[in-house]
Amino acid sequence: MKNNNEAKRLKKKELLERVMNFLQAHNRQSFNYKQIAFGIDALNPQSRLDIINLLDELVAADEIQEIGLGKYKAFSNRGSENEGIFVRRSNGKNAVLIDDEQILVAERNSMHALNGDRVRVMVSAARAGKEPEAQVIEILEAKDQVFIGTLKIERNYCALVTDSKFLAADIIIPKNKIKGGKSGDKAVAKITYWKDDEMNPRGEIVDILGKKGENTAEMHAILAEFGLPYRYPANVEKAAEKIDAGITPEEVAKREDFRNVTTFTIDPRDAKDFDDALSIRQLANGNWEIGVHIADVTHYVRPGSVIDKEAKERATSVYLVDRTIPMLPERLSNGICSLRPDEEKLTFSAIFEMDVKGDVLNSRIGSTVIKSNRRFTYEEAQEVIETGKGDYARELDVLNRIARQLRRKRYEAGALEFDRAEVRFEIDKDGKPISVYFKESKDANKLIEEFMLLANLTVAESIGKVHGTKKAKSFVYRVHDNPDPEKMSNLSLIASRFGYKLSADGRAREVNKSINRLLRDVKGKGEENMLSILAIRSMAKAAYTTENIGHYGLAMEYYTHFTSPIRRYPDMMVHRLLAKYAEGARSVDKQKLEDECRHSSDMEQLASNAERASIRYKQVEFMQERLGEVYDGVISGVTEWGFYVELTDSMCEGLVPVRDLADDFYDYDEKNYCLIGRRHGTRYTLGDRVRVQVARADLDRKQLDFALITDTGNPNKPLEQRRPGKRHEPHKKFARKKKSL
Repeated sequence: MKNNNEAKRLKKKELLERVMNFLQAHNRQSFNYKQIAFGIDALNPQSRLDIINLLDELVAADEIQEIGLGKYKAFSNRGSENEGIFVRRSNGKNAVLIDDEQILVAERNSMHALNGDRVRVMVSAARAGKEPEAQVIEILEAKDQVFIGTLKIERNYCALVTDSKFLAADIIIPKNKIKGGKSGDKAVAKITYWKDDEMNPRGEIVDILGKKGENTAEMHAILAEFGLPYRYPANVEKAAEKIDAGITPEEVAKREDFRNVTTFTIDPRDAKDFDDALSIRQLANGNWEIGVHIADVTHYVRPGSVIDKEAKERATSVYLVDRTIPMLPERLSNGICSLRPDEEKLTFSAIFEMDVKGDVLNSRIGSTVIKSNRRFTYEEAQEVIETGKGDYARELDVLNRIARQLRRKRYEAGALEFDRAEVRFEIDKDGKPISVYFKESKDANKLIEEFMLLANLTVAESIGKVHGTKKAKSFVYRVHDNPDPEKMSNLSLIASRFGYKLSADGRAREVNKSINRLLRDVKGKGEENMLSILAIRSMAKAAYTTENIGHYGLAMEYYTHFTSPIRRYPDMMVHRLLAKYAEGARSVDKQKLEDECRHSSDMEQLASNAERASIRYKQVEFMQERLGEVYDGVISGVTEWGFYVELTDSMCEGLVPVRDLADDFYDYDEKNYCLIGRRHGTRYTLGDRVRVQVARADLDRKQLDFALITDTGNPNKPLEQRRPGKRHEPHKKFARKKKSL
């Protein structure tokens, strides 16, 4: 119990002392104002308001830092020697990252450290009006990296003009190190040395990708940029060719035989790696037996083999706009393991006895052999579902009805209902995008999704769900953490301004139902884009780990990835663990498994980044032919340097630079995701509808620039904050970040 004195409003001097002492005592952590108030026993409501104002003043005075939205932290690294990760930028704004703090490093003090290098630095104490700076005194660990760019060869000069946002300088290449490249070739280079007194590093060419602008050269450049492989090692391909694809009677005898059960695959029309199939038959009791059959990749890929080592390193297939970079050699991914029709295949399966209400009455997991009767594309299966006519119409109808019940139950349990369209390009023979279309998720897609989710859940429960004092064996889980509380709180606040109520805290099921209700309520309304974007951005990223915390977005206590071993290494790990534990083996080494999980999560993120980069490249290439054309769009991101607009009819995204907004000087309000004009109060907010003209298309930077034509605005925005039809001319002003409480 606190006494009356502690509940009184604190004087500013005492409040300042308590706040600074608290933050410095916990200088490796960050806190919001409520946590700080509790930590210093400032229980009086007015004292809390005083803390908000004080924190804003301390940030402005550079006494503390705001490292995220409403999160404050003491500077813990000043006037001392520290270790950190060097952050190099092509705009010259280099920094060192120590804990959560970025400290500026001038180029003259960088020792030419490269992005990602671990360095030892001396951090200067901040002077009045000046930000602290750091000086690199030792490069502790140089990160192995390459740079992508275009070769420029002249009579007495040869260099790689880099595309990298992490390196401003060209790399000087000796002519005997160009690997046969010609001027204008897209190439990969590494830095061999960089003298302290030289502006440019020296290096050598690692690989020639092809002519700049050629589709394959540019796609390979994207893969190389993210450190991803773009060709298969010859020894791995050779090893794959030696694998015997034959299925012996002895092997079939070890497995449950589904070769005479109706079985089919449903995949995208351009797919070749069919790693999942569904079987269905009605049982004597009227229930349905549904099999989710997954390619038994680990039967062919043995642990420690050259194929396995390559797959483990890649961890995932990479899906660029126009090609797939497979995790496994094509002989396996598109041949031996692919569940092609009319071919006997070895599979690992989850078998369910279900009724039409979607209730699972019994299930089992084990090795099987199948023979697919039919290969459906999603479009073909959808037509059968809609018309009730065609191959296996009854079976597809039953599967679809059960899938709908499974989906209904998931949503009732609190699963999230994000349903955002994906952009796809129609590509000509030279790789040029000629049209844009949207990938729609219809019943056929959702049918497959529901049975894959059910299989993944069942497999995870089979290992993770134990009873009594029994301890679960080490396993690979696919987890999704709770959303960021600060972001959820901010989403709730912004939603309330539009008249929506959102539960930002409480039980996950209730919060998710509240989010789903919000997404349904905003459908078709002016604020839909803003609130749906914020809801997505409040979510954590899913990852692989041995520590099961459940899957928030799916509202599942247990979840893993079992259904795509052709394209994901964690699924291969899961298959091996299932087989091992089925034989009664002891739990595997958890730390080793966790390391493999972390690597797979990292590679998944890199692959995702490369996929997005290839989409951006094709978007810019597509819009390059449309310079000067005018489109409707929605503001999809707001920064201090401008706002991003996503075009309504193509989902291509470009930047409206703040320097081109000539009518005013704009401040960036980070908390409210908007730019605000000082004189006129004009706001450009996340989700606003605007009309833009395509101004610039830079393929090297993969960036579109738009010019604002009109602001149709958000219909819920006060009229005085909207200026429809306002035209803007380019200017040289820039935005400043407005500190939020």
